[in-house]
Amino acid sequence: MLTDLEVHHHEGLRETFAGEWQGLTNSEIRARYPEQYEAWARGEPVRRGGGELATEVADRAVLVLLDAVGKLPEGGTLVVVSHGGTIRTMIGRLLGMEPQLWERFGGLSNCCWSVLGQDARGWRLLEHNAGTLPQPVIGDET
Repeated sequence: MLTDLEVHHHEGLRETFAGEWQGLTNSEIRARYPEQYEAWARGEPVRRGGGELATEVADRAVLVLLDAVGKLPEGGTLVVVSHGGTIRTMIGRLLGMEPQLWERFGGLSNCCWSVLGQDARGWRLLEHNAGTLPQPVIGDET
């Protein structure tokens, strides 16, 4: 391994369970579950296919993240790898946003990331859907 860092797997970081929607194409979902799909598309809290709500995904994923953050050494860095939807819910929850606003974050492209930081005022989104290493921003010095 390049970094010699230990990798931990955690079930709480898995993608949203979408129940009966799992494995279906967008067209198949629209055809089989039109009312449920339209409610979800409007941003209503929907158990897609009887699966998880976005808030439930955030609940389980943020617990994993906060536990790991609590174990970091002073000035440490944590890398969390998951699916775009799960990451979106974590970001929204950490930033204190209402769940209906979480979809305003664009998706994450493959192999891209978001960067969050924490200071005396709480969590801040420093980069989203980034594909290059973060650069310092004037005023972000601590």
